[in-house]
Amino acid sequence: MENKNYEAIIEAILFTMGESVELEKIADAIELDKKETQKIIERMMEHYKDDSIGLQIIELDGAYQMCTKSEMYEYLIRIAKQPKRHALTDVLLETLSIIAYKQPITKVEIEKIRGVSCDHAVSKLVEYNLVCELGRLDAPGRPLLFGTTEEFLRSFGVQSIDELPSLSAVQVEEFKQEAEEEAKIKMEV
Repeated sequence: MENKNYEAIIEAILFTMGESVELEKIADAIELDKKETQKIIERMMEHYKDDSIGLQIIELDGAYQMCTKSEMYEYLIRIAKQPKRHALTDVLLETLSIIAYKQPITKVEIEKIRGVSCDHAVSKLVEYNLVCELGRLDAPGRPLLFGTTEEFLRSFGVQSIDELPSLSAVQVEEFKQEAEEEAKIKMEV
């Protein structure tokens, strides 16, 4: 039998799974019997009791889970309450600008303009609270309509969408050409 670092393997399993894992599944994964696997986990549980470690392994009805020690909750809450800065990629900015100028708009209409799928981009913009669902279009399939939010206005320093810079016909045509070229490149790849 090759020399394996079972503790590291078990630690990786418990950390990655994020929820409890049955002893039998862990034993199968590391190719040891349940009794030997349980001894290793109990040693690990003892090791994690050290005050210099913020994690612990707990047993839940014959399964094991790695989680944060309760003494650490206060610090986790402090981090969770800090406002998040979201980075807007070119794809997100492009999708956001289409929604801002064409709202209310459906995903199909956005995709027609961009030439590529927009599911991920729209989902991210909704998650960032820059875009929201405005209702449904009265058409077959009743597709969702999207528009910008108050957070969008705050983030971009405008009081209403009427204050957005207007685009000239030349700019619109340039954007269309860029989108068509981008779609061609993606099709070739």
